[in-house]
Amino acid sequence: MSASPSTNVQQIPEATILFAGDSGDGMQLTGSQFTLASAYAHNDLATLPDYPAEIRAPAGTTYGVSGFQLHFGEVDIHTPGDEVDLLVAMNAAALKVHLHRVRPGGTVVLNVDKMTDRDLELAGLDSNPLEDGTLDGYQVLEVQLTKLTHEALDSFDLSKKQKDRSKNMFALGLALWMYSRPIEPAENWIKKKFEDKPEIRDANLHVLHKGAHYGETVEAFAVRYEVNAAAMRSGTYRAIRGAEALALGLVAAADKSGLPLFYGSYPITPASDILHEVSKHKNFGVMTFQAEDEISAVGAAVGSSFSGGIGVCATSGPGLALKTETIGLAVMTELPLVVIDMQRGGPSTGLPTKPEQSDLLQAIYGRNGDAPLPVIAATSPGDCFYAAYEACRIATKYMTPVILLADGYLGNGSEAWRIPDTDKLKPFDVSFETKKRAKTFHEDDDGNPQFLPYVRDEETLARVWAKPGTPDLEHRLGGLEKQDKTGDVSYDAANHQKMTQLRAEKVKRVRQDIPPTQVHGDPDADLLVLGWGSTKGAIEEAVERAVEDGLPVARAQLRHVWPLPGDLGDLLDRYDQVLVPELNNGQLSRLLRDEYLKDVRPLNKVQGRPFRAEEILEEVRRLLGHATPA
Repeated sequence: MSASPSTNVQQIPEATILFAGDSGDGMQLTGSQFTLASAYAHNDLATLPDYPAEIRAPAGTTYGVSGFQLHFGEVDIHTPGDEVDLLVAMNAAALKVHLHRVRPGGTVVLNVDKMTDRDLELAGLDSNPLEDGTLDGYQVLEVQLTKLTHEALDSFDLSKKQKDRSKNMFALGLALWMYSRPIEPAENWIKKKFEDKPEIRDANLHVLHKGAHYGETVEAFAVRYEVNAAAMRSGTYRAIRGAEALALGLVAAADKSGLPLFYGSYPITPASDILHEVSKHKNFGVMTFQAEDEISAVGAAVGSSFSGGIGVCATSGPGLALKTETIGLAVMTELPLVVIDMQRGGPSTGLPTKPEQSDLLQAIYGRNGDAPLPVIAATSPGDCFYAAYEACRIATKYMTPVILLADGYLGNGSEAWRIPDTDKLKPFDVSFETKKRAKTFHEDDDGNPQFLPYVRDEETLARVWAKPGTPDLEHRLGGLEKQDKTGDVSYDAANHQKMTQLRAEKVKRVRQDIPPTQVHGDPDADLLVLGWGSTKGAIEEAVERAVEDGLPVARAQLRHVWPLPGDLGDLLDRYDQVLVPELNNGQLSRLLRDEYLKDVRPLNKVQGRPFRAEEILEEVRRLLGHATPA
């Protein structure tokens, strides 16, 4: 896609673009294809798909707006971007919802065919933004996207609806041209996607090129941008979504351990995509099961763990609540189980498509009785791979259920991911009891040899694991309190206290597997910004900008949120102030105050959107007594 002689090509280090329109306008597809093109151009990147909460909101309304934001560049990219350089708005509602995110002087490509009086009414606009001064201060490029698409497809035997649905390809072609992205990835995707529908295939290819050609020939597009490849570590990279990375992490765990992987799931937003991804890898012996409800899904996963496999299920906050009793069963029976919680806005069914971190306390404490378990949090879309692998490893090493926290921002978002060398992953050794050992047998009251399933490893306190059907190792498991060593049902008060304390101590010993907490930023900082999970990117960018401004600030991010790292208390004591940004109402802050009696400063956001780096930076400046620059 070469520039015309009259086009000024401008080199820029990074850019943020946002595609927005109705749910049926294909904005997620358009954004994902632009992301793929940026990955092929060797840019670092981060994305933020923004789905409408309503499945079938009326077309043209603000409730039905679907967006896809992408930040890409030759520099290190940590977030999907604070401010948007280019907004492609397919209708009036998309313009209304997202214009505030465009930086002053930014560009708006507006489909003027969807700015009629009816469109303005549906969007709740009293006047036309093209006429009332709303768009003053922006570079506005008025494009008849709908009309141009229909004209381009005039010779194709397609219905009006089919032609209308192709306008996102026109927008994609234009955006690829504007930012000097390769068009070949989109071409290849279209050819593969519609290989059995040649008319649709050819129409989309034609419109894609028409969009690029429009940029080349229309004088309004006087500037074209180029973003050079990022200087990244050597290796093979791909753009990966968090849901894909979680699935691959689970498969890697099964492969390294030699254990069968069973994935049980009941559809729930935003966790459903993990089932779709895991089911693609049945060539690795993965078993997937779509259950009739949340309880059946986790029950089947526990059954798989009892049989000697890795039992996994995924859900969101409401589903985690339904799984609570069965997770407690896994705590009692001390079986390895991984429960992935793709957090979303709550309570109740809440905001199904919007990210939050509101399930931290539910994950740590949300079971009847004292039923502790390890809790791990993924920090980026690519880190979801390592978090899933680690959750499976900890579950089998310590014979315990593990909850893995992610959220919709991580699961749906994507980044440039360096494909790991699986030979360098942590060792994943699993052993089963296979025969009688003096340590694991005794004689019962009748003088018969009895297998002792609750004999423990001295280092980890994990109980022995025997597959059902192993000769001489017959045993029972259930949800009533276990007698120490024998596993028999026990109502003895002293035994109950002992078993409760043993299970708690076992979880505490997971600290042996938690590496030292890494701190980045000013080594002599007065302020530490401490986060967990998906806040990492915004914290990283905010602290980098603060250090560049000469502010004494450092950062750290928790992956293991329960038990907390063994060095965390001493680390917090090194700083005068500790700032904890969270997408909830202060749950980690409460936990830190309880554990360390430290007066941490919460920064909370529950708006269904991730932090912008600027929001954290402003709070850093305030705490350090530095006014935000005008």
